Amino acid sequence: MLRTYRDTLSLLGPALPVVSFLGRLPTAMCQLGSLLLVAETSGSLATAGLTGGALAAGQTVAGPLVGRLADRHGQRGIVLAASLANAVAVTALVLAALAGTATGPLMVLGAFAGATVPQVGPLARTRSVALARRSGADDRLVGAVLSFEGTLDEVSFVLGPALVGLAAALAHPAAALLLAALLLAGCGTAFALHPTARATAPEAPAVSTRTGAAERTRLPGSAYALRGTMVLQGAMFGASQAGITALTEELGVPAQAGLVYAAMGVMSAAVGLSMAAVPARIGLATRWRAATAGLVVLSAPLLLVDSLAALYAVVVVLGAAYAPHLITVFGLTERIVPAVRLSESMAFLTSGIVGGQALALALSGRLAEGHGAPAAFAVAVGAAVACAALSWTVRGTAPVREFGPAA
Repeated sequence: MLRTYRDTLSLLGPALPVVSFLGRLPTAMCQLGSLLLVAETSGSLATAGLTGGALAAGQTVAGPLVGRLADRHGQRGIVLAASLANAVAVTALVLAALAGTATGPLMVLGAFAGATVPQVGPLARTRSVALARRSGADDRLVGAVLSFEGTLDEVSFVLGPALVGLAAALAHPAAALLLAALLLAGCGTAFALHPTARATAPEAPAVSTRTGAAERTRLPGSAYALRGTMVLQGAMFGASQAGITALTEELGVPAQAGLVYAAMGVMSAAVGLSMAAVPARIGLATRWRAATAGLVVLSAPLLLVDSLAALYAVVVVLGAAYAPHLITVFGLTERIVPAVRLSESMAFLTSGIVGGQALALALSGRLAEGHGAPAAFAVAVGAAVACAALSWTVRGTAPVREFGPAA
């Protein structure tokens, strides 16, 4: 495993992982940051929720469009334009909130901030896989690349909210969002202009007939199932967050909610790195089914937790099932979709997580208010069961193109 990761870092170089990590960090900061900022400046949780919801909706809808444009025109110009636009949008949202702007304009600015997210995470994953494939890497190294990128995502979604919470405690939520805007302008630009962007430059079509071109761009049905399972994964995140928040409030320790959620993310990141050690003979379809079974088995105890110690134990163990599921779904998508639609497909998966999380958080939050934390956790368990059902009923996950031999 260590040798595989040395090969991964040698392939990507020292700068690309750094700028891609710092470039995706603002995405993890803006959701919570906008909620805290608007709640503090407006004094209204409803206004804060609507603004945060608009931001999530903008990212969910526009994310795949950014990916599609990157597939058609290359990443460099698209990411550069989106990074600068997103930095401006986040700054405008901060200024508007500090000025006491009404709910409607704040929602518009939130939607604009979500729609201009440069999708560094999905595009970094696409770029890294393209570098691996062009170097003649086997499937094991490609799997390690996806594990590494998944771990960067997990660490960013742990560190991002932590930075927001620290900035809010020491200064003001506006400071966190202004830092996010600075990272977008600087590191988003660096990611866009990095020489590896050439690896995803669109190539001239190899198939001249209209029918052949359609075959190159058509998505198999299983690709839509993979998108659905990511929406359900996002629903697990949102429902778990609502349940954790509700239970810690019931226990009189609301400040522990963020720490519990962060502990789950740390476990997920650690297990994600270890995915490179899974034997190549265990296929991706088998891994998907095993991961979803793990989601069901490890989420079920959430329905029984009634103390802080039990909550930490169950949630941290559950985190061990998240990364294998996420990394495997990204891996399957990389194998089955046409290369000319890979950025779009990766962005769809990420947007699915965001959309599922936002919807489940809204639903399970209301359930938790009326029926307690177990009601929210039941939504998470239900989403896990639906993930497992998809993994066992979907067929046709064979690759649409041939690659080098597996390790």
